[in-house]
Amino acid sequence: MNSPKSPLDELRIERRPERPSRFQPWLAVVVVAALLVFGGAVWWHSQAGAVEVQTAVARDARSGGGDRTVLNASGYVTARREATVSSKVTGKVTEVLIEEGMKVTNGQIVARLDDSNVKANLEVAQAQLASATAAVEETRAQLKLANNEYERIAELAKRNIESQSDLDQAESNAKTLQAHLAWQETQIAVAQREVEMGQQDMDDLIIRAPFDGVITTKDAQPGEMISPVSAGGGFTRTGIGTVVDMGSLEIEIDVNESYINRVEPGQPVEATLDAYPDWTIPCKVIAIIPTADRDKSTVKVRVGFDQLDPRILPDMSVKVAFRDNGERAAGHAVIVPKNSVLSRDGRDVVFVVQDGHAERRAVTVSDTQNDDSVLSAGVAAGEKVVVAAPADLQDGMAVKEKKL
Repeated sequence: MNSPKSPLDELRIERRPERPSRFQPWLAVVVVAALLVFGGAVWWHSQAGAVEVQTAVARDARSGGGDRTVLNASGYVTARREATVSSKVTGKVTEVLIEEGMKVTNGQIVARLDDSNVKANLEVAQAQLASATAAVEETRAQLKLANNEYERIAELAKRNIESQSDLDQAESNAKTLQAHLAWQETQIAVAQREVEMGQQDMDDLIIRAPFDGVITTKDAQPGEMISPVSAGGGFTRTGIGTVVDMGSLEIEIDVNESYINRVEPGQPVEATLDAYPDWTIPCKVIAIIPTADRDKSTVKVRVGFDQLDPRILPDMSVKVAFRDNGERAAGHAVIVPKNSVLSRDGRDVVFVVQDGHAERRAVTVSDTQNDDSVLSAGVAAGEKVVVAAPADLQDGMAVKEKKL
Protein backbone atom coordinates (compact mmCIF):
# COMPACT_ATOMS: atom_id res chain seq x y z
CA MET A 1 0.00 0.00 0.00
CA ASN A 2 1.47 3.35 -1.09
CA SER A 3 1.93 6.04 1.46
CA PRO A 4 0.10 9.28 0.71
CA LYS A 5 2.14 12.22 -0.79
CA SER A 6 2.72 15.18 1.33
CA PRO A 7 1.42 18.57 0.16
CA LEU A 8 4.98 19.81 -0.36
CA ASP A 9 5.69 16.98 -2.77
CA GLU A 10 2.75 18.04 -4.92
CA LEU A 11 4.16 21.56 -5.27
CA ARG A 12 7.58 20.33 -6.39
CA ILE A 13 8.44 20.90 -10.12
CA GLU A 14 10.10 18.03 -11.81
CA ARG A 15 13.01 19.04 -14.04
CA ARG A 16 13.62 17.30 -17.30
CA PRO A 17 17.13 16.15 -18.03
CA GLU A 18 19.02 18.81 -20.09
CA ARG A 19 19.87 17.96 -23.65
CA PRO A 20 23.46 18.40 -24.66
CA SER A 21 24.03 21.79 -26.58
CA ARG A 22 24.70 21.56 -30.31
CA PHE A 23 26.37 25.02 -30.46
CA GLN A 24 30.03 24.85 -31.30
CA PRO A 25 32.56 27.75 -30.78
CA TRP A 26 34.07 27.32 -34.20
CA LEU A 27 30.70 28.10 -35.81
CA ALA A 28 30.65 31.64 -34.27
CA VAL A 29 34.10 32.29 -35.60
CA VAL A 30 33.03 31.30 -39.08
CA VAL A 31 29.98 33.62 -38.98
CA VAL A 32 32.00 36.64 -37.82
CA ALA A 33 34.65 36.02 -40.45
CA ALA A 34 32.01 35.81 -43.17
CA LEU A 35 30.45 39.10 -42.08
CA LEU A 36 33.85 40.80 -42.11
CA VAL A 37 34.60 39.50 -45.58
CA PHE A 38 31.21 40.63 -46.87
CA GLY A 39 31.57 44.12 -45.34
CA GLY A 40 35.04 44.48 -46.72
CA ALA A 41 33.86 43.48 -50.15
CA VAL A 42 31.04 46.00 -50.04
CA TRP A 43 33.40 48.78 -48.87
CA TRP A 44 35.98 47.92 -51.51
CA HIS A 45 33.34 47.90 -54.22
CA SER A 46 31.97 51.27 -53.13
CA GLN A 47 35.42 52.82 -52.95
CA ALA A 48 36.48 51.35 -56.24
CA GLY A 49 33.49 53.01 -57.92
CA ALA A 50 33.73 56.33 -56.02
CA VAL A 51 34.57 59.48 -57.96
CA GLU A 52 37.67 61.24 -56.71
CA VAL A 53 36.93 64.93 -56.10
CA GLN A 54 38.58 67.95 -54.56
CA THR A 55 36.67 69.69 -51.79
CA ALA A 56 36.69 72.99 -49.96
CA VAL A 57 35.00 74.08 -46.75
CA ALA A 58 32.30 76.77 -47.02
CA ARG A 59 33.25 79.80 -44.92
CA ASP A 60 30.93 82.10 -43.02
CA ALA A 61 30.79 85.42 -44.87
CA ARG A 62 30.58 87.31 -41.58
CA SER A 63 33.87 85.91 -40.36
CA GLY A 64 35.80 84.43 -43.23
CA GLY A 65 34.43 86.92 -45.73
CA GLY A 66 34.44 90.13 -43.71
CA ASP A 67 36.64 92.88 -45.04
CA ARG A 68 36.87 91.17 -48.39
CA THR A 69 37.36 92.69 -51.81
CA VAL A 70 34.11 93.23 -53.67
CA LEU A 71 35.46 95.13 -56.69
CA ASN A 72 38.82 95.89 -58.30
CA ALA A 73 39.34 98.93 -60.50
CA SER A 74 41.99 101.35 -61.68
CA GLY A 75 42.20 105.11 -61.94
CA TYR A 76 44.45 108.13 -61.55
CA VAL A 77 45.46 110.50 -58.79
CA THR A 78 43.94 113.92 -59.40
CA ALA A 79 43.95 117.26 -57.61
CA ARG A 80 40.66 118.94 -56.77
CA ARG A 81 42.45 122.31 -56.69
CA GLU A 82 44.67 122.85 -59.72
CA ALA A 83 45.02 126.09 -61.66
CA THR A 84 46.89 127.49 -64.63
CA VAL A 85 48.12 130.84 -63.34
CA SER A 86 47.55 133.60 -65.89
CA SER A 87 46.93 137.33 -66.07
CA LYS A 88 43.74 139.33 -66.55
CA VAL A 89 45.18 141.24 -69.50
CA THR A 90 47.38 140.58 -72.49
CA GLY A 91 50.96 141.66 -71.97
CA LYS A 92 54.63 140.88 -72.35
CA VAL A 93 56.30 138.88 -69.60
CA THR A 94 59.18 140.74 -68.00
CA GLU A 95 59.91 138.51 -65.00
CA VAL A 96 59.12 134.91 -63.99
CA LEU A 97 59.74 134.03 -60.35
CA ILE A 98 58.80 130.33 -60.27
CA GLU A 99 60.36 126.98 -61.08
CA GLU A 100 58.96 123.45 -61.19
CA GLY A 101 58.65 121.92 -57.73
CA MET A 102 58.65 125.29 -55.98
CA LYS A 103 56.18 125.78 -53.13
CA VAL A 104 54.12 128.97 -53.24
CA THR A 105 51.68 130.60 -50.87
CA ASN A 106 48.42 132.39 -51.53
CA GLY A 107 49.12 135.86 -52.99
CA GLN A 108 52.79 135.25 -53.66
CA ILE A 109 54.12 137.01 -56.79
CA VAL A 110 54.99 134.48 -59.49
CA ALA A 111 55.52 136.78 -62.50
CA ARG A 112 55.34 140.37 -63.75
CA LEU A 113 54.27 141.86 -67.08
CA ASP A 114 55.48 145.00 -68.86
CA ASP A 115 53.86 147.98 -67.10
CA SER A 116 55.38 150.92 -69.00
CA ASN A 117 52.17 152.01 -70.76
CA VAL A 118 49.94 151.39 -67.76
CA LYS A 119 52.37 153.22 -65.52
CA ALA A 120 52.32 156.27 -67.80
CA ASN A 121 48.53 156.31 -67.79
CA LEU A 122 48.55 156.05 -64.01
CA GLU A 123 50.91 159.02 -63.76
CA VAL A 124 48.59 161.09 -65.98
CA ALA A 125 45.61 160.19 -63.80
CA GLN A 126 47.54 161.11 -60.68
CA ALA A 127 48.51 164.48 -62.24
CA GLN A 128 44.89 165.17 -63.16
CA LEU A 129 43.87 164.39 -59.60
CA ALA A 130 46.48 166.78 -58.26
CA SER A 131 45.36 169.51 -60.66
CA ALA A 132 41.70 169.03 -59.74
CA THR A 133 42.57 169.18 -56.06
CA ALA A 134 44.50 172.44 -56.52
CA ALA A 135 41.63 174.00 -58.49
CA VAL A 136 39.22 173.09 -55.73
CA GLU A 137 41.41 174.76 -53.15
CA GLU A 138 41.57 177.95 -55.29
CA THR A 139 37.81 178.00 -55.75
CA ARG A 140 37.26 177.52 -52.04
CA ALA A 141 39.44 180.58 -51.34
CA GLN A 142 37.52 182.63 -53.91
CA LEU A 143 34.22 181.41 -52.47
CA LYS A 144 35.28 182.44 -49.00
CA LEU A 145 36.16 185.94 -50.26
CA ALA A 146 32.88 186.20 -52.18
CA ASN A 147 30.86 185.19 -49.11
CA ASN A 148 32.66 187.82 -47.02
CA GLU A 149 32.02 190.44 -49.71
CA TYR A 150 28.36 189.52 -49.84
CA GLU A 151 28.01 189.78 -46.06
CA ARG A 152 29.74 193.22 -46.07
CA ILE A 153 27.55 194.65 -48.85
CA ALA A 154 24.45 193.22 -47.24
CA GLU A 155 25.31 195.00 -44.00
CA LEU A 156 25.94 198.29 -45.85
CA ALA A 157 22.76 197.90 -47.84
CA LYS A 158 20.78 197.79 -44.60
CA ARG A 159 22.15 201.25 -43.85
CA ASN A 160 21.45 202.41 -47.40
CA ILE A 161 25.15 202.82 -48.09
CA GLU A 162 25.25 200.15 -50.85
CA SER A 163 22.66 199.83 -53.55
CA GLN A 164 20.46 196.79 -54.11
CA SER A 165 22.25 196.25 -57.40
CA ASP A 166 25.61 195.79 -55.68
CA LEU A 167 24.03 193.40 -53.19
CA ASP A 168 22.55 191.26 -55.96
CA GLN A 169 25.89 191.14 -57.78
CA ALA A 170 27.72 190.01 -54.66
CA GLU A 171 25.13 187.30 -54.00
CA SER A 172 25.40 186.06 -57.60
CA ASN A 173 29.17 185.87 -57.40
CA ALA A 174 29.01 183.78 -54.20
CA LYS A 175 26.46 181.34 -55.60
CA THR A 176 28.40 180.94 -58.86
CA LEU A 177 31.56 180.07 -56.99
CA GLN A 178 29.58 177.64 -54.80
CA ALA A 179 28.30 175.79 -57.87
CA HIS A 180 31.74 175.82 -59.47
CA LEU A 181 33.22 174.31 -56.31
CA ALA A 182 30.66 171.51 -56.35
CA TRP A 183 31.52 170.70 -59.97
CA GLN A 184 35.25 170.71 -59.20
CA GLU A 185 34.73 168.36 -56.24
CA THR A 186 32.94 165.98 -58.65
CA GLN A 187 35.96 166.18 -60.95
CA ILE A 188 38.18 165.21 -58.03
CA ALA A 189 36.05 162.11 -57.46
CA VAL A 190 36.39 161.19 -61.15
CA ALA A 191 40.15 161.74 -61.02
CA GLN A 192 40.37 159.54 -57.92
CA ARG A 193 38.50 156.73 -59.70
CA GLU A 194 40.87 157.03 -62.65
CA VAL A 195 43.84 156.74 -60.32
CA GLU A 196 42.29 153.68 -58.67
CA MET A 197 41.71 152.12 -62.09
CA GLY A 198 45.29 152.81 -63.05
CA GLN A 199 46.51 151.23 -59.85
CA GLN A 200 44.30 148.19 -60.53
CA ASP A 201 45.74 147.94 -64.04
CA MET A 202 49.20 148.03 -62.54
CA ASP A 203 48.26 145.31 -60.07
CA ASP A 204 46.81 143.20 -62.89
CA LEU A 205 50.26 143.11 -64.43
CA ILE A 206 51.55 141.35 -61.30
CA ILE A 207 50.61 137.67 -61.39
CA ARG A 208 50.09 136.01 -58.00
CA ALA A 209 49.49 132.47 -56.76
CA PRO A 210 45.75 131.86 -56.20
CA PHE A 211 46.31 129.44 -53.28
CA ASP A 212 48.96 127.51 -51.41
CA GLY A 213 50.48 124.78 -53.53
CA VAL A 214 53.35 123.47 -55.60
CA ILE A 215 54.36 124.58 -59.09
CA THR A 216 54.15 121.59 -61.42
CA THR A 217 54.81 123.32 -64.77
CA LYS A 218 56.52 126.53 -65.88
CA ASP A 219 54.95 127.59 -69.18
CA ALA A 220 56.35 131.06 -69.97
CA GLN A 221 59.66 132.88 -70.10
CA PRO A 222 60.53 136.59 -69.98
CA GLY A 223 59.92 138.27 -73.33
CA GLU A 224 56.95 136.10 -74.30
CA MET A 225 53.43 137.39 -74.71
CA ILE A 226 50.73 136.08 -72.38
CA SER A 227 46.97 136.36 -72.66
CA PRO A 228 44.00 135.13 -70.62
CA VAL A 229 42.40 133.90 -73.84
CA SER A 230 43.81 131.55 -76.45
CA ALA A 231 45.37 133.32 -79.40
CA GLY A 232 46.00 131.87 -82.85
CA GLY A 233 49.43 131.18 -84.25
CA GLY A 234 50.85 129.63 -81.10
CA PHE A 235 52.98 132.66 -80.21
CA THR A 236 50.95 133.76 -77.19
CA ARG A 237 51.01 131.83 -73.92
CA THR A 238 47.84 131.38 -71.90
CA GLY A 239 49.54 130.92 -68.55
CA ILE A 240 52.70 131.36 -66.57
CA GLY A 241 52.56 127.95 -64.92
CA THR A 242 50.40 125.43 -63.10
CA VAL A 243 49.98 125.33 -59.34
CA VAL A 244 48.55 122.29 -57.54
CA ASP A 245 47.20 122.10 -54.02
CA MET A 246 48.79 118.86 -52.78
CA GLY A 247 46.31 118.75 -49.93
CA SER A 248 43.45 118.18 -52.37
CA LEU A 249 44.77 115.00 -53.97
CA GLU A 250 42.29 112.16 -54.46
CA ILE A 251 41.61 109.28 -56.83
CA GLU A 252 39.17 109.35 -59.73
CA ILE A 253 37.90 105.98 -60.94
CA ASP A 254 35.56 105.08 -63.79
CA VAL A 255 33.52 102.10 -62.52
CA ASN A 256 31.55 100.01 -64.97
CA GLU A 257 27.89 100.79 -64.38
CA SER A 258 27.19 97.04 -64.06
CA TYR A 259 29.20 96.97 -60.82
CA ILE A 260 28.36 100.37 -59.34
CA ASN A 261 25.94 98.65 -56.93
CA ARG A 262 29.01 97.32 -55.10
CA VAL A 263 30.21 100.84 -54.27
CA GLU A 264 28.77 103.18 -51.63
CA PRO A 265 29.94 106.42 -49.95
CA GLY A 266 32.22 105.85 -46.97
CA GLN A 267 33.21 102.37 -48.16
CA PRO A 268 36.81 101.40 -47.27
CA VAL A 269 39.22 101.17 -50.18
CA GLU A 270 42.80 99.94 -50.52
CA ALA A 271 44.88 101.75 -53.14
CA THR A 272 48.18 100.67 -54.66
CA LEU A 273 50.25 103.03 -56.77
CA ASP A 274 51.91 101.47 -59.79
CA ALA A 275 55.09 103.25 -58.72
CA TYR A 276 54.99 101.59 -55.28
CA PRO A 277 53.34 98.15 -55.76
CA ASP A 278 54.22 96.98 -52.24
CA TRP A 279 52.65 99.99 -50.52
CA THR A 280 48.97 99.65 -49.61
CA ILE A 281 47.29 103.01 -48.97
CA PRO A 282 44.06 103.11 -46.91
CA CYS A 283 41.36 105.20 -48.57
CA LYS A 284 37.64 105.79 -48.46
CA VAL A 285 34.91 106.51 -51.02
CA ILE A 286 34.11 110.24 -50.97
CA ALA A 287 31.24 110.32 -53.44
CA ILE A 288 29.65 108.64 -56.42
CA ILE A 289 29.04 111.19 -59.17
CA PRO A 290 25.30 110.91 -59.93
CA THR A 291 25.63 110.59 -63.69
CA ALA A 292 26.88 107.96 -66.13
CA ASP A 293 29.09 108.28 -69.18
CA ARG A 294 26.93 107.13 -72.07
CA ASP A 295 29.91 106.42 -74.33
CA LYS A 296 31.91 104.36 -71.83
CA SER A 297 29.02 103.01 -69.71
CA THR A 298 30.85 104.02 -66.56
CA VAL A 299 30.15 106.03 -63.42
CA LYS A 300 32.82 108.24 -61.87
CA VAL A 301 33.75 107.54 -58.25
CA ARG A 302 35.85 109.85 -56.05
CA VAL A 303 38.11 108.17 -53.51
CA GLY A 304 39.97 110.13 -50.83
CA PHE A 305 43.18 109.22 -49.04
CA ASP A 306 42.96 108.68 -45.28
CA GLN A 307 46.40 110.30 -44.99
CA LEU A 308 48.40 112.05 -47.68
CA ASP A 309 52.05 111.26 -48.35
CA PRO A 310 54.71 113.17 -50.34
CA ARG A 311 55.12 110.11 -52.57
CA ILE A 312 51.59 110.56 -53.90
CA LEU A 313 51.75 112.77 -56.99
CA PRO A 314 49.12 114.05 -59.43
CA ASP A 315 48.33 111.89 -62.49
CA MET A 316 49.90 108.76 -60.99
CA SER A 317 48.14 105.57 -62.06
CA VAL A 318 46.65 103.59 -59.19
CA LYS A 319 44.82 100.32 -58.65
CA VAL A 320 42.10 100.18 -56.01
CA ALA A 321 40.26 97.40 -54.22
CA PHE A 322 36.85 98.25 -52.83
CA ARG A 323 36.48 96.41 -49.54
CA ASP A 324 33.46 94.99 -47.76
CA ASN A 325 33.56 95.57 -44.00
CA GLY A 326 31.13 92.73 -43.36
CA GLU A 327 27.95 94.77 -43.07
CA ARG A 328 26.95 93.77 -46.59
CA ALA A 329 27.21 90.03 -45.77
CA ALA A 330 23.77 89.58 -44.28
CA GLY A 331 22.04 86.48 -42.87
CA HIS A 332 23.94 83.20 -43.10
CA ALA A 333 25.80 83.87 -46.32
CA VAL A 334 28.81 81.69 -46.97
CA ILE A 335 31.81 81.96 -49.24
CA VAL A 336 32.85 79.11 -51.54
CA PRO A 337 35.34 78.86 -54.41
CA LYS A 338 33.87 80.31 -57.58
CA ASN A 339 34.58 77.15 -59.58
CA SER A 340 32.47 75.09 -57.18
CA VAL A 341 29.30 76.75 -58.50
CA LEU A 342 27.91 75.03 -61.60
CA SER A 343 25.05 75.80 -63.93
CA ARG A 344 22.72 72.85 -64.32
CA ASP A 345 19.29 73.04 -65.94
CA GLY A 346 19.40 76.83 -65.86
CA ARG A 347 20.11 77.05 -62.13
CA ASP A 348 23.20 77.55 -60.00
CA VAL A 349 24.07 74.40 -58.07
CA VAL A 350 26.88 72.98 -55.97
CA PHE A 351 27.70 69.45 -54.89
CA VAL A 352 28.06 68.94 -51.13
CA VAL A 353 29.84 65.87 -49.79
CA GLN A 354 27.57 64.04 -47.31
CA ASP A 355 28.51 60.59 -45.90
CA GLY A 356 30.75 59.82 -48.86
CA HIS A 357 28.18 60.80 -51.47
CA ALA A 358 27.63 63.88 -53.62
CA GLU A 359 24.48 65.79 -52.79
CA ARG A 360 23.34 68.27 -55.40
CA ARG A 361 21.91 71.53 -54.05
CA ALA A 362 20.45 74.59 -55.69
CA VAL A 363 22.09 77.78 -54.40
CA THR A 364 21.60 81.53 -54.64
CA VAL A 365 24.70 83.48 -55.65
CA SER A 366 24.56 87.00 -54.19
CA ASP A 367 28.02 88.14 -55.24
CA THR A 368 31.05 86.94 -57.18
CA GLN A 369 34.48 88.48 -57.02
CA ASN A 370 37.94 87.21 -57.89
CA ASP A 371 38.06 83.49 -57.01
CA ASP A 372 35.14 83.44 -54.53
CA SER A 373 31.36 83.38 -54.72
CA VAL A 374 29.02 84.46 -51.93
CA LEU A 375 26.02 82.18 -51.45
CA SER A 376 23.00 83.50 -49.59
CA ALA A 377 21.14 80.16 -49.62
CA GLY A 378 21.75 76.47 -50.21
CA VAL A 379 24.93 75.75 -48.24
CA ALA A 380 25.80 76.12 -44.55
CA ALA A 381 29.14 77.19 -43.17
CA GLY A 382 31.43 74.25 -42.47
CA GLU A 383 30.03 71.97 -45.16
CA LYS A 384 32.35 70.56 -47.80
CA VAL A 385 31.64 71.48 -51.40
CA VAL A 386 33.11 69.88 -54.50
CA VAL A 387 35.54 72.14 -56.34
CA ALA A 388 35.58 71.92 -60.15
CA ALA A 389 33.20 68.97 -60.15
CA PRO A 390 33.52 66.49 -63.04
CA ALA A 391 30.96 66.91 -65.77
CA ASP A 392 29.53 63.43 -65.15
CA LEU A 393 29.06 63.89 -61.40
CA GLN A 394 25.45 63.23 -60.44
CA ASP A 395 23.40 63.52 -57.28
CA GLY A 396 23.94 60.55 -54.95
CA MET A 397 27.12 59.27 -56.57
CA ALA A 398 29.82 57.95 -54.25
CA VAL A 399 32.79 60.27 -53.94
CA LYS A 400 36.08 60.29 -52.14
CA GLU A 401 38.21 63.30 -51.38
CA LYS A 402 41.31 63.73 -53.43
CA LYS A 403 44.52 63.71 -51.40
CA LEU A 404 46.60 66.81 -52.11
